[in-house]
Amino acid sequence: MSATRTPPLLIVEDDLALQKQIKWSLDGWDAVSAHDRDSALAAQRRHAPAVVTMDLGLPPDADSTSEGFRLLAQLLDADPKLKVIVLTGQNDQANALKAIALGAYDFFAKPFEPELLNLTIARAYRVWELQVENQRLQRLQQPDALAGLITRDEAMLRIARTVEKVAPSSASVMLLGESGTGKEVLAQALHQASARKGRFVAINCAAIPDNLLESELFGYERGAFTGASKTTPGKIETAQGGTLFLDEIGDLPQPLQSKLLRFLQERTIERLGSRQEIAVDVRVVCATHQDLQAQIREGRFREDLYYRLAELVVQIPPLRERPGDAALLALAFLRRHAQEQRRNLAFTEDALAAIDRHAWPGNVRELLNVVKRAAIMADGARVGAADLGLPGSAPATDALDDLVDLRTARERAERAAVVAALARTGDNVARAADLLGVSRPTLYDLLHRLAIKL
Repeated sequence: MSATRTPPLLIVEDDLALQKQIKWSLDGWDAVSAHDRDSALAAQRRHAPAVVTMDLGLPPDADSTSEGFRLLAQLLDADPKLKVIVLTGQNDQANALKAIALGAYDFFAKPFEPELLNLTIARAYRVWELQVENQRLQRLQQPDALAGLITRDEAMLRIARTVEKVAPSSASVMLLGESGTGKEVLAQALHQASARKGRFVAINCAAIPDNLLESELFGYERGAFTGASKTTPGKIETAQGGTLFLDEIGDLPQPLQSKLLRFLQERTIERLGSRQEIAVDVRVVCATHQDLQAQIREGRFREDLYYRLAELVVQIPPLRERPGDAALLALAFLRRHAQEQRRNLAFTEDALAAIDRHAWPGNVRELLNVVKRAAIMADGARVGAADLGLPGSAPATDALDDLVDLRTARERAERAAVVAALARTGDNVARAADLLGVSRPTLYDLLHRLAIKL
């Protein structure tokens, strides 16, 4: 009854004779069996079943339901999509309600009708298949808010979905990450995905001298200080109805931290030299590469301001932790520069290999500069490793160190290899298949299974 690629049915029953009887009753399904909690968890790790039938009375105390309920919780913790059908002689209503409350798909009292159980299992498989397909389609569908985001990294795509979810709200967002990871790009995407009609206004708190930053943020009245020849709105006021992006918020001077906190609490400002309060409706997004928690402990950043700014915190991974993205971005940057210079440029294989190996301490900003320089300096149509001018670097740290089972390790290794091959070939499936040493149909199957979008 099950398709070739359909995961097996797991039967958990401590009575071996009854286990065989259940398996015989469900002979239309590819089934594996277990007799206690440990063997059931091992079977789940090994076979990744979609549906489980299980007894609640399991060793070492088969007369109690405690071991069965413990197994039920552990199975669903490991795989929330799992459909668990409880088969038990412990058929009182309290056990049924508890099993369903823990997440069981259905509950059958022994003896059961084989036809009805088969029908329930078939429905459970169908629900599981729909959930799996829905998750695959969600992974394939890149959020509209970041339609221009060039990435196949799962962490970055999760960030994109987070941005899309939080955009309609007015929550303050804090973007954390190393310099050059694209924090302002994400802040702009957050603004564009929102319903706000005002402008996106950015200010770098580290680039403006302390004595000028206050007037830049809050504005000033004519005559407020020497040289103030006219009334000038500040960045906060200019962002009315829109988004204010405070870059390098960790460099904000302490006197201004208090004033910014008051604005966030009251949503009003006073220009320098004025006592009139001005109501301002803005969405505040901030970013920093610094450790604000350490600054709070050292007394250099206000803790109450942090919690006003960090209603939602987004940690952006560095480029070195995004497998395949460096080559993917480099190809996009090279196409852009080639169009600007009206040249036909392409990377050589050794150039793409060097890009994959480099650790990119300057992240996307460094990559952009390297590609731009190489596009200018390349003599012909091919950009080689020598044109990039990258120092020799060790291969990136293996991302498989923290894996716990071979199935997950294989899937992650396959994803990393496929993403790298596609990045190096510019999404050319035929060339990527040759690079991987597989046929094109095999590669298309991998793309579908791993939910990798071309």
